[in-house]
Amino acid sequence: MTPKQDSPRLTSQSLKVLKLFVESSSHAYSGAEIMKATGLSSGTLYPILFRFEEHGLLESAWERGKAQTLGRPRRRLYSVTRHGLTVARSALTELAVHGLRPAFGRS
Repeated sequence: MTPKQDSPRLTSQSLKVLKLFVESSSHAYSGAEIMKATGLSSGTLYPILFRFEEHGLLESAWERGKAQTLGRPRRRLYSVTRHGLTVARSALTELAVHGLRPAFGRS
């Protein structure tokens, strides 16, 4: 899939996802890990992940290994791209510059 050139609309929910990746940019997260860290439901999270992939902010791949070896189904792992880090840092900095703080955090 070729990423779209424009950036997606950033909502408070999508900023939660981006903040997670800014805090640990070298880590790849499964959807379940992202849901747990952000408190978002799957019905909210997966459209955000799809949209971020469409715009080149995130990329994903199936985890390596066979389900039988892992003892569970394989997970799709999401990681942030350079473009995604740039967009995320810019958006989060803009909030801080305007004296706004996201009403979310990792508990």
